[in-house]
Amino acid sequence: MTRWVALLPAGGSQAYDAAGGLPGVSASSAAPDLPGSFGGTGATWDVTADRPPARIAADAGLPPPLDAVALAPVRGRSVPPAGPRVKRTLLLTVRPGTSGTLVARLERDLLAMPDHITAIRSWALSRVDQSLTPSRWTHVWEQEYADLGGLAAYLGHPYHWTCVDRWFDGEVPGGGVVAPELAHVFRWSEHPLTG
Repeated sequence: MTRWVALLPAGGSQAYDAAGGLPGVSASSAAPDLPGSFGGTGATWDVTADRPPARIAADAGLPPPLDAVALAPVRGRSVPPAGPRVKRTLLLTVRPGTSGTLVARLERDLLAMPDHITAIRSWALSRVDQSLTPSRWTHVWEQEYADLGGLAAYLGHPYHWTCVDRWFDGEVPGGGVVAPELAHVFRWSEHPLTG
């Protein structure tokens, strides 16, 4: 089984959510992206299955996702309790030619965020499995929060601004390894998705 993140058009996400009842699909959760999301396509679908989201959609008689990536987990943590939460997904691309040393430092700084930002409940950092889904994206950084206030606390936290943002800023010496095109999408989920 592989965990996938797929970007869907706005509207109709409930039909994709219901795909969890299909054979070979162990988890399926789709919902509209909330206001403030950018770089997405209107809705996000998290699915764990034995085949790509496009094939699951075809099996369900649904249009294919507009974009989908297979996740190769680096590390993550799922924190109970179950129940509604805000799930944030950041799809990013490390610039071609970036050294492995700098990629490792970027990943290390992302992985340290939950140690500093207590609003983060569950989280996962993954590389995109290019063998399953050749993609412009290279990494997916996911977090879950009790509410939108938790996401705001994350975005405004000093660790975010001082240790992580430099990787996204091309004017910072030694930083700017992440390409400017991002998908920052967040939505409600009824249960944990990153575990």
